[in-house]
Amino acid sequence: MRILLVGATGTLGTAVHQELTERKHDVVTVARTGGDLQYDVTDPAQVADLYAAVGQVDAVAAAAGSVPYKPLAELTVADYQAGLTGKVLSQVALVREGLSHVSPRGSFTLITGVLAREPIVTGAAASLANGAIEAFVRAAAIELAPQRINAVSPTVFTESLDVYGDFFPGMKPVPLADVVRAYVRSIEGQQTGQVYAL
Repeated sequence: MRILLVGATGTLGTAVHQELTERKHDVVTVARTGGDLQYDVTDPAQVADLYAAVGQVDAVAAAAGSVPYKPLAELTVADYQAGLTGKVLSQVALVREGLSHVSPRGSFTLITGVLAREPIVTGAAASLANGAIEAFVRAAAIELAPQRINAVSPTVFTESLDVYGDFFPGMKPVPLADVVRAYVRSIEGQQTGQVYAL
């Protein structure tokens, strides 16, 4: 398959890229800096330009999305807007603009996270964004067929516990390899409208 991988230079994106390449897929990598192509997918115009440059693909996989983390009382309207733009609208744009660029039986795989179902202190904006993506995936799935759409929703990566573990007290971490397998399941499988919670 020819796969467009967005957020390809981060921890998750790098691991997904490696696995998809090992599985003999042709992966086109995208990031703000680095990758095969440099685009900022929080800008809808750049998403359109990205697809114009890439052309037809069999799958689109998103492995990045930014949200602010602050105590609830300190979150501003701008913070919520940043979370929605950085994680929700950017991925929605990948689907909206990608409909005519993904093969008829192709797929979209989006990224959410554990905070959609297990909130933490300082995570209100992230919970909002993750929940919105999961709701969008379920809604879009009923209209996209035969194209497919799923989301991968991991908790904190085992490999990132030293940096982020304190933000997820008592939550069971997930090995990065398990998260990558969920991407493979979404891309190579046949399910749609699924949220793969890990």
